[in-house]
Amino acid sequence: MKSNFDFLSQYWSTLAKIGATAEGYLYDDPNACIYKIGMFAERLVKEIFAFDHLPEPVDDNSHSNRIKILKTEGLIERNSQIDNILFTLRKKRNDAVHEYDDSLDDAKSMLRLAHRLAVWFMQVYGDWSFTPEEFVLPEKEPDIDYKSIIKKQEAEIAELIKKVEDVKTSVSDKSKDELSEKAAAVSEGMQLTEAETRLLIDDQLRMYGWEVDTNNIRYSKGTRPQKGRNLAISEWPTDSKVSKNGFADYALFVGLKLVGIIEAKRAMIDIPSVIDYQCKDYASLIKSEHDEYVIRKWGKYKVPFIFATNGRKYLKQIETKSGIWFQDLRIASNVPKALSGWITPDGISELLEKDITAVNAELQNTPYDLLRDPDGLNLREYQIRAIEAAEKAVIDGAPTVLLSMATGTGKTRTILGMIYRFIKSNRFRRILFLVDRTSLGEQAADVFKEVKIEDLMTLDSIYDIKGLDDKEIDKETKIHIATIQSLVKRIVYAEGDYMPSVTEYDLIVVDEAHRGYILDRELSDDEMLYRNQDDYISKYRTVIEYFDAVKIALTATPALHTTEIFGKPVFNYSYREAVIDGYLVDHDAPHDIHTKLRDSGIQYKKGEVLVVYDPNTGEVLNGDELEDDMKFEIDTFNKDVITPNFNKAVFEEIAMDLDPEGEGKTLIYAVNDDHADLIVDTLHKIYEGYGISSEVVKKITGSVAGGNKKKIWLNELAPKS
Repeated sequence: MKSNFDFLSQYWSTLAKIGATAEGYLYDDPNACIYKIGMFAERLVKEIFAFDHLPEPVDDNSHSNRIKILKTEGLIERNSQIDNILFTLRKKRNDAVHEYDDSLDDAKSMLRLAHRLAVWFMQVYGDWSFTPEEFVLPEKEPDIDYKSIIKKQEAEIAELIKKVEDVKTSVSDKSKDELSEKAAAVSEGMQLTEAETRLLIDDQLRMYGWEVDTNNIRYSKGTRPQKGRNLAISEWPTDSKVSKNGFADYALFVGLKLVGIIEAKRAMIDIPSVIDYQCKDYASLIKSEHDEYVIRKWGKYKVPFIFATNGRKYLKQIETKSGIWFQDLRIASNVPKALSGWITPDGISELLEKDITAVNAELQNTPYDLLRDPDGLNLREYQIRAIEAAEKAVIDGAPTVLLSMATGTGKTRTILGMIYRFIKSNRFRRILFLVDRTSLGEQAADVFKEVKIEDLMTLDSIYDIKGLDDKEIDKETKIHIATIQSLVKRIVYAEGDYMPSVTEYDLIVVDEAHRGYILDRELSDDEMLYRNQDDYISKYRTVIEYFDAVKIALTATPALHTTEIFGKPVFNYSYREAVIDGYLVDHDAPHDIHTKLRDSGIQYKKGEVLVVYDPNTGEVLNGDELEDDMKFEIDTFNKDVITPNFNKAVFEEIAMDLDPEGEGKTLIYAVNDDHADLIVDTLHKIYEGYGISSEVVKKITGSVAGGNKKKIWLNELAPKS
């Protein structure tokens, strides 16, 4: 009996045997077949770890976490076909264990997906020139003693599974970057069938709260809408003649209401054209016998929402061939658009309840007097102009809005007034206030709790606000404060059975929108989420673009990356305008401090020994003798080398220009958290000699502990400046 997985035995005999054993179980025990396929995927991931010499995680050495690490390392491209296949095989294995899934149809589809995974693995990690034979579904041969064969294979697997050995293949000399590029290319070229695509879509829909099973929850098997259930019923009949039989791949029902039609296509099909022809035809030709499920008609359409997808998660680079394309048929001017995820049943219901035209009119008719109230927000005129500009852009249909306001001109209070008007007019039902540092979120939460808005009440006392510690929200939530890092975990690295709906928020407010592009590398435990600065920017943008919501961003310094996401500012209030208007004090002429170390740098000779400080262990050790001369330029001071004498000289000069007991504030920017500690300590010692309280110097950083993870050279031997 030839197995579809025999080609793996050239390098990975364990994988080949697990695949063959899964095939042997197919007809007599589909549940065991599904379980073995899950085992196959898990073993394959371990083989990648071994090939790339990656240490397996210590704290959470689960299959899902190992997949997450491979995505973080760039060895599996997020949202790729392989990412989708691994997710589905893992979920199906869990179903086999916990829910005793024994569907023969599921087992057959999973064998095909496992074979695609095996081919990808061989073409990336085995032989780049490998050409696979076409997958052949095993046939049940009555004369073969499957039980004896499987028993022998299981015994062999039990021995082989105990260890993963280093394997030499024809691509063993390839770098990780080369393997990563090859993995993405092979995955990109994968052509899934519609049946395989539907298996992936089933698992995606299930994550978003729909009851779905292409093979069993289908019209032909008697499934009909039911009160209290959110069903995705497959093969729903219509009077359409566009396709051979007029069946829509899925019909979505919230209770007894027909709310959506989904058409699934194979991988490389251009999806928007499916929306324009097939989906719209289905939506307009619902059978008259099913009119009891129709909410109402919108022109010729009996269904409000239509979707088309090929199972691929959204990728901007191949927009028309990925994502979930969606169109709201209730308004004729609406056009199809790509979504990053599915809409939940609750999200569908909320969309049905919302009348954009009515709430826009209510917003326009809401006066601004409350924002000027001296006992309330008491906003300045330029702050109100900023809110007016944002509202006009929203009413005009702009998906993104950028406001540029100089530092110190009250962006947070402006945001507070804007959010209040949006909620009070019902223009937006739920708002995400997004920050990239916990400290910024805490600052915003304090403003929401302390600043009076109406009738001496704060925003926090009027509406339900969820804070940084709240991971889940409910219908009553109006504002949710969250960090980029927390949403990366929920969206990019989702591990549970739930994904936030793309409609979970209908407005995202991003404070300090430029900050996502100046990563200071002090992200403590969350640092593991990002490989580098580019990866951070990518995930930042993924989170911003994931939700089908209006995005309003505020910044003092619109960087190129900021305008690429949010567009050009619709409102500007510059530092110069604020100075002229009397709201900010103009800066003094720069004070350029020169020291010997700044001008000459720090030089060490071959054979000298440096003192090394490791912040991870807190140890101060003598380093090895230098093998060559070493020089540190000024731009590396306090990053790679800490120079107490240099800092002392600089801050003695700065201290002479400051009035530590005056009313003004002075901000000193540190290189990192360790440098901030050094600055505070230096200034404390300087002012101590003048009898000035230590309270005048405070460290205010986004990372109180953790600090930089790299080693820092501690220069105690430098000459005085």
